[in-house]
Amino acid sequence: MTIIEIQNLTKDYEVGFARKRKVRALDGLSLTVEAGHIFGFLGANGAGKTTTLKLLMRLIFPTAGTARILDRDISNVSMHARIGYLPENPYFYDYLTAREFIDYCGQLFGFDKSTRERRTEEVLTRVNLDRKSWDRQLRKFSKGMLQRVGMAQAVVNDPEIVFLDEPMSGLDPVGRREFRDLIASLNSEGKTVFMCSHILSDIEVLCDSIAILKGGKLAHAGTLEELRVGQANAIEIIASGADADRLKSQLKIPAEVTTTPSGLRIAVADEKDVDAVIAALRSVDGKLVAVNPVKQSLEELFL
Repeated sequence: MTIIEIQNLTKDYEVGFARKRKVRALDGLSLTVEAGHIFGFLGANGAGKTTTLKLLMRLIFPTAGTARILDRDISNVSMHARIGYLPENPYFYDYLTAREFIDYCGQLFGFDKSTRERRTEEVLTRVNLDRKSWDRQLRKFSKGMLQRVGMAQAVVNDPEIVFLDEPMSGLDPVGRREFRDLIASLNSEGKTVFMCSHILSDIEVLCDSIAILKGGKLAHAGTLEELRVGQANAIEIIASGADADRLKSQLKIPAEVTTTPSGLRIAVADEKDVDAVIAALRSVDGKLVAVNPVKQSLEELFL
């Protein structure tokens, strides 16, 4: 079931002072997201990712085009009770504590006092915010701690869709792993996650499908496997105990031989060349360590 549908979404900004001109930040974006997926939204700085999220959240308004979330037009404010949103640079009331802030968010959704207390306890625990910090003012929090509070407010209403703009920003490696696990657990509960991130390794691990923006236009949409179609996958052979120059002289096929701290890496374009490399290794008294298929990483495909 399609849960997010974007049709020809366009956004122009006016820039300049004396002589104004229009700059197109988003150009005719059309996109669909299926329910229950973790969807990765990628693009270089200025590609239009944050603009798209702000349009979907109705923080800004489109120049042209339409969008629907949960089968309702984005102008339907009642739909917001069923979604969660973590902006790229969240700004909270500095003099509230984490507990007070999440309680305040619960009030915005109309929760009664007992429900707010229960949900505050649940979400602050879920984002692994140290309990000793719950009653500390947010102005004393680090960037990573504020990111955890931001995630807590995004899920306080138990949303059906969570929109995340750079959710790993400011987190240390442990925090990133915890957030990845949290996003995966949200998805396992049947929630849809729409996520922008510059950390492509996280997108590669988490996402069912992706879209890539380039200059405000959609450059690709689909699964990683679809993106890899037509990409040649090399084979690498790892060997030890052989001299690189001697091995090169014995090879009768095109191969890239690289010396690494752990031995030699021989890259060939086709699986049928592996036997020729192994034969050449034996002729120079080398030892075969491993044979691995090499898939292009998301970073390589993105570039």
